[in-house]
Amino acid sequence: MQMLTGKPWPLGSTLVHAANGDPEGVNFALFSAHATRVELCLFEFQNGQWRESGRFELMPSSQQVFHGLLQGGGEGLFYGYRVHGPYQPQEGHRFNPAKLLLDPYARAFCGRWQYGPWQLGYARVDEQGRPLAAVCHPGDAEPPVPGAPKRESGSGGIGDDLWADPCDNAWAMPKCQVVADTRFTGKRLPGGQWRNEVIYEMHLKGFTAAMAGIPPELRGTFAGLAHPVAIAYLKSLGITCVELLPVHAFLSEPFLLESGRSNYWGYNSIGFFAPHGAYSASDDAIGEFKQMVSALHDAGIKLVLDVVFNHSAEGNRQGPTVSFRGLDNLSYYRLHAADKRFYINDSGCGNCLDISHPRVVQLLMDSLRYWVDIMGVDGFRFDLATSLGREMQGFSNRAGLFDALLQDPELQQCVLIAEPWDIGPGGYQLGQFPNRFAEWNDRYRDTLRRFWRGDAGLLPELARRLSGSGDLFEHSGRGPQSSINFICSHDGFTLRDLVSYRERHNQANGENNRDGHHENFSANHGVEGESKDAAILALRARQSRNLLASLLLSQGTPMLLAGDEFGNSQSGNNNAYCQDNPLGWLDWHREDTELGAFVRKLIHIRRDCGFYDSDDYIHTDALQAPRALAWFAASGEAMTPGHWGEVQCRSLQLMQSRQLNKSLQRAESHQLSKSHQPNMSPQGENKLQTEALLILLHAGDSNSHFCLPSPPPGAGEQWQLLLSSEAGRDEQQSCYPTASSFAVAAFSFQLLAAGGRYLSSSAKGASHD
Repeated sequence: MQMLTGKPWPLGSTLVHAANGDPEGVNFALFSAHATRVELCLFEFQNGQWRESGRFELMPSSQQVFHGLLQGGGEGLFYGYRVHGPYQPQEGHRFNPAKLLLDPYARAFCGRWQYGPWQLGYARVDEQGRPLAAVCHPGDAEPPVPGAPKRESGSGGIGDDLWADPCDNAWAMPKCQVVADTRFTGKRLPGGQWRNEVIYEMHLKGFTAAMAGIPPELRGTFAGLAHPVAIAYLKSLGITCVELLPVHAFLSEPFLLESGRSNYWGYNSIGFFAPHGAYSASDDAIGEFKQMVSALHDAGIKLVLDVVFNHSAEGNRQGPTVSFRGLDNLSYYRLHAADKRFYINDSGCGNCLDISHPRVVQLLMDSLRYWVDIMGVDGFRFDLATSLGREMQGFSNRAGLFDALLQDPELQQCVLIAEPWDIGPGGYQLGQFPNRFAEWNDRYRDTLRRFWRGDAGLLPELARRLSGSGDLFEHSGRGPQSSINFICSHDGFTLRDLVSYRERHNQANGENNRDGHHENFSANHGVEGESKDAAILALRARQSRNLLASLLLSQGTPMLLAGDEFGNSQSGNNNAYCQDNPLGWLDWHREDTELGAFVRKLIHIRRDCGFYDSDDYIHTDALQAPRALAWFAASGEAMTPGHWGEVQCRSLQLMQSRQLNKSLQRAESHQLSKSHQPNMSPQGENKLQTEALLILLHAGDSNSHFCLPSPPPGAGEQWQLLLSSEAGRDEQQSCYPTASSFAVAAFSFQLLAAGGRYLSSSAKGASHD
């Protein structure tokens, strides 16, 4: 093989063909603004070991890109980089050619990252500040280097990073692999439509790791999620969008590895193009991922990826050197201006990528386009997204990355979801993201948790959250669908634990129960954790149904945590990020089928009733609007300022109505045109057609009575019960005339309908014209 000049674009490794179509070689292009030399190292895997088979120097260019065309190179070639330059941590430079580095643009990695001192770019020191002898392989001794000078006063402590480590780590590093990019050829779902979605947040491995019906060799993999058993479950539940926890290649943090644990969630990326190899049941992770996308799309289910662009797996200054740090630390990371040795840590994970740098923006944009165009995904959820918009003056929704993303023609139809906070200054930015973004709404989460726990004084806040949080999103021209409503997510209690534990129980994480959220707005309802008390179990089950019904019958976009629909528990652990074991996996053996049926019914109602696909907020209590919302006290009276101010009141009625006019007909026409969505109606049930829905919420700790308001004009004179969180009550299909007294149990949710055809087959022919 021979190295020619090549081209500085595109970045990464690219297969090149001659004009007649014959293979010509591989073009390598690597950005580094401060490197002095870049060496491309080729590898072969022989007799169970990696062997360097060739080394070539790349050509620098005026565009700060080192490049070369390797004639004779082809697909499947294994490689890495060694980058030369100054090792001056105080100036932000950490070049160390002893360390083999990963290509940020690599499509695939092969081999295992083996952690040890050899992965550090700096030499460790003893208590006197003397560098220890290099530890290049397991078992190497660690005496101080004889005659080494002591560290100057005030220059740091044990493990400081002022000397470069001489150990070659190539034997312990994954290798990048040259891959041909081929566009996704499976079915694509219509983009730009974000109405009446039901998001299901899942961990790829945890969803199928213990799922019956999935072959053992496929569990926990892309192929496992693509299996007909998994797809059939999602489809029967009524899910329209799967949101996967990170599937980019990632590493476990050293402190976890040292304690025998691992990073399970995957929020510790080392590459923004390569799928995580451990999630593939085959040697072809890219092909297997695409097959998974096709299986989801064929079932009418979108796929959104959780992407971690705010930090990398290299951690703080004492973390390993894997890629960015050794390629061009000063360009890729945000460093403290006064001492560039130290990293800004708005992510809480040791470092922050410098999103203000144009080459970092280019990297992230290229990654997003790759996952859409080549891999076929439908959108992204951005972890700690405030970090992506933080500029010198603070957060801006006109930050460079946002501007680049919103104008990109290839990403115009993508789903974009922000986690609108981080731990940096001004980190909480709920409602402040650009127009096309939806946002995780933690105010919805906390309000609903507190209300159903029985907290007082929440009626005005509850009403705002149930009606789509217009106070947060309308100012930027967004509608209710921009509010991602959720009760639980991966980051916190599961639903079952939320109603079973008052405190977190994270001892298994090895951090003395200090990690995870402290304030969860949870309640154990009588005893901490598991109980055999029938009354406690009944109340917990009712509270679970209350929370699920509220979530799925609120304006906005609901997100359901995988397993909450059947009562999955993590034994009170609200931060299972390092629990790659049955504690962190879904426990299908404890599946609550009754709760699952309840959730299916809720999703069916939500999809068919026509009240939850509006792009606009409603600003009237009158019933003349196409989709009017009206609020009533438990007495049946329309809510007044006096009612809203009753601090101790924990009861509320919400009526939604529609009139048969052109606006409604357009909405119904849109519903009929959504042929990409699966047929999710439970067998034997009719489509719900109703003129009005009435929701009764009672979070009081004793039984009570509601006076039912009159249905809107043309919807008849009585209400029929469709659904209740009280066990077995909705099976009665009882009808209630206007102004009748409706008895409710403590902590209960009721849904009634008027004027139309109702959900259950037992109500066939029921009409209130």
